[in-house]
Amino acid sequence: MKKVIFILMLMFLTFGCSQKPDTEYVKSIKEFHKERIERLKKPDSWLSLVGLYWLKEGKNTFGSDKLNDIILPNNFGSDNLGIFTLKDSTVTVEIIGNQKVFCNDTIVTSQIMFSDLTDNPTILKFGSFSWFAIQRGDKFGIRVKDSEAPLLKEFSDIEMFEIDSTWKIPAEFIEYETPKEVLTPTAIGTFEKTEVLGYLAFTIGNQFFTVEPSASENGFFLVFGDKSNGEETYGAGRFLYIEKSNSAKQLYIDINKAYNPPCVFTKYATCPLPRKENNLNIKVLAGEKNFHSKYH
Repeated sequence: MKKVIFILMLMFLTFGCSQKPDTEYVKSIKEFHKERIERLKKPDSWLSLVGLYWLKEGKNTFGSDKLNDIILPNNFGSDNLGIFTLKDSTVTVEIIGNQKVFCNDTIVTSQIMFSDLTDNPTILKFGSFSWFAIQRGDKFGIRVKDSEAPLLKEFSDIEMFEIDSTWKIPAEFIEYETPKEVLTPTAIGTFEKTEVLGYLAFTIGNQFFTVEPSASENGFFLVFGDKSNGEETYGAGRFLYIEKSNSAKQLYIDINKAYNPPCVFTKYATCPLPRKENNLNIKVLAGEKNFHSKYH
């Protein structure tokens, strides 16, 4: 009996003591990830994206009928809902018949569609579907979402690497005398103009690196690639926001907060890709892992 008690005590000490409580830092990363997952579960998130249709100049009919210029999913609910017209870089929509399409709470019969590059893009709704105009360079398209999309309904989580505080890396921001404009490639083969104010310098292990993030509201936004892309992580890189610190130059690159771009979920996104200046010649095994879905 004493031998059994001793073994049970040994098991408790071995397994109980090995499970260290989360530090405040680990808790903060878990909370960051939880909030990210909650945003993705919302009915209008990237997981609800079911279509992207580039407009031709002039009239573009749309609906689920195959004779339309824009053929929407079979469950769209209307064979012929209306016409998008692209003229002189302006997109308008006209609804056919008495079909109930809403902008906010108002039924729409015709409407100018302000794109996603404006302060107040026009969002129209029909049943579980919604859509809005996007502009990429000189191209205009219609992005369609479905709050009943299968991926959205089945999604639960994204796997992460083990949280390791050593991936919270001190960095120094070196500001350029004159901001420079760079061209960032995208998943659809276009380029976006991006303003770069300077570069971040940091070390991982004994290796020195620099990256050129773009400015964001409260810090910097980085699209980066590394040697794990296409294996442990998404092939087209990951995103990372870098918060400004109280110091003008000293800040932290917290790669535990690296996350997948929308293109990992859907082929209908137009994600920016890492510029060559932002490709790291090591494996960065922190943040979100690759995400696989039968819907993509």
